[in-house]
Amino acid sequence: MDNNKLTVLPKEIGQLQNLQELSLLSNKLISLPTEIEQLKSLKNLDLNHNEFTTVSKEVMLLETLENLDLRSNKLKTIPKEIRQLKSLKVLMLTGNQLTSLPKEIEQLQNLKTLNLGENRFQIFPVEILELKNLLELNLYYNQLVEFPKEVGQLKSLKYLSLYHNQITTLPVEVTQLPDLQELHLSGNKITILPKEILQLKNLEWLSLSNNKLNALPKEIGQLKKLQRLELGNNQLTTLPKEIEQLKNLQRLELGNNQLTTLPKEIEQLKNLQRLELDSNPISPKEKERIRKLLPKCEIDFEGGGGE
Repeated sequence: MDNNKLTVLPKEIGQLQNLQELSLLSNKLISLPTEIEQLKSLKNLDLNHNEFTTVSKEVMLLETLENLDLRSNKLKTIPKEIRQLKSLKVLMLTGNQLTSLPKEIEQLQNLKTLNLGENRFQIFPVEILELKNLLELNLYYNQLVEFPKEVGQLKSLKYLSLYHNQITTLPVEVTQLPDLQELHLSGNKITILPKEILQLKNLEWLSLSNNKLNALPKEIGQLKKLQRLELGNNQLTTLPKEIEQLKNLQRLELGNNQLTTLPKEIEQLKNLQRLELDSNPISPKEKERIRKLLPKCEIDFEGGGGE
């Protein structure tokens, strides 16, 4: 029933007692019929790209629901009745007008994925911190200035996306996220890379492009599992020789910095597949030297393609 410009869902929908998945993507719905609460087997409900300004109370009666997609609507609040969705594992709220969450959301203890990107959060919604089984948290494109030290409570978190906010630093407690594999902080206002990040031993992807970094601490070498490091559009002038310790690194993005050279130790990055160095003041002679240090790596000095 996707892309049908539906404004009303027929009440007969309630007769589909065994329905497990209902997709109403890209319609013009502003509400749902009360009969929808009769869908006692429903697990997946996709309401992405509609015109909802509030979540229908009937949705909150779907106790078997595991996946609720409300992306790209016009939601300003989430009703406290959301606590009734005890089976919910995935909640997608990207692209709405939310500034806060109800306290009751902390009762969703089966929630694994929560996407709050592209909303209007200025303060981190602390209710999230009670979601002990959360694996993935997205808060990109909001207006967050700081990140609470209590973030360490989210012990199960594997993926954290905070790109394009107003964050200047991270709390020490971020080290209490032992399972974190991806940390996305591009497009913030970070001037110094907190050494605490460098204790995240399971980190595989670290994105810090479009910040205000002018140096990397030598402790960067502690991220032994790192496969992708994004540092484009900063103010870096050098790299520490400890970069050689990133033996699993496959992609290194350094475009739009102030680098004139790279340390010889970079030749130790035997698994490096792509190196981006466009828009740096690197001489032709130095480019040739770098190519010889990394003969098997695709190196981009110009932007948009490898050399």
